[in-house]
Amino acid sequence: MSRADAEKHIQRNPHPDFKKVEADRQPWDKSMAWNIKQTIKPDWKYGDGANDGGAGLRIPHVEIDPYETGRPAVFNYKLLISGIIPRPIGFISTRSRDGSSTNLAPFSYFSVINHDPPLFTVGYAGGFDNAKDSLKNLSETQECVINIISEHFIEAANACSINAPYGDSEWALSGLTPAPSSTVKASRVKEAIFSIEGKLDFTKEYESRATPGKKTGVLAVIEGTRFWVREDALNEDKNLVDPAVLKPISRLGGITYGRTTEGAEIPRPDFEETVVKNEEAKKLVKPKVDGQ
Repeated sequence: MSRADAEKHIQRNPHPDFKKVEADRQPWDKSMAWNIKQTIKPDWKYGDGANDGGAGLRIPHVEIDPYETGRPAVFNYKLLISGIIPRPIGFISTRSRDGSSTNLAPFSYFSVINHDPPLFTVGYAGGFDNAKDSLKNLSETQECVINIISEHFIEAANACSINAPYGDSEWALSGLTPAPSSTVKASRVKEAIFSIEGKLDFTKEYESRATPGKKTGVLAVIEGTRFWVREDALNEDKNLVDPAVLKPISRLGGITYGRTTEGAEIPRPDFEETVVKNEEAKKLVKPKVDGQ
């Protein structure tokens, strides 16, 4: 199956006429500000378990074998992208080795895995034999820019997920602004509040378990070489990005995106302070309950 036909096969869009469905929805609330709220159960203490009073324990689970007879691999894809949410989006900028072609595309198989050195993962669907334009450029040049998507350019970023032929620039279709980088030749997105220049560390290609011999994915590990943060989102020590300014967009299942407008602060517990000095908590540590 060609990459151009993959989206039709996935059937991600559940609406025959999306614009008609969208027209009946409430408009985007631009006035929504960043809010810090209490946790769901501020009086939670060690041993309390879930905050739903055990309601979730009364609902049975369904066991799914990812390779059960008759289960298409695309079912696993749709299940995972709807269940592992929200996912950060790596908006990856690359250019071809000769500089004649550029690519800009969003990837939600993306995460940060280390800070010293700064390391990031990007998962590409398909193998090197049918490489996405981004992977082809990254492999050839060993460099890229990772941009974080914010509310103010979500439509432009989504436009870059189009299955355009190699060599046709998503930059032009999106209307976004390329800005120069310092350590790589690929451009960063000037509209992005947070961007990371990166060099390729390594790639690893994976083979299908269901269809041996078929290459189904490539993992790319990228080392960050420069950070760019818009000054109004950065603190004086240059070590915090303000979520109220970043307004990050996340990926949910299907064609759905998420916005981040609320948060709750929960300090990380210290064993000495919160268990050893807490007689009730100490009783929970020993003896251990089965399964714990």
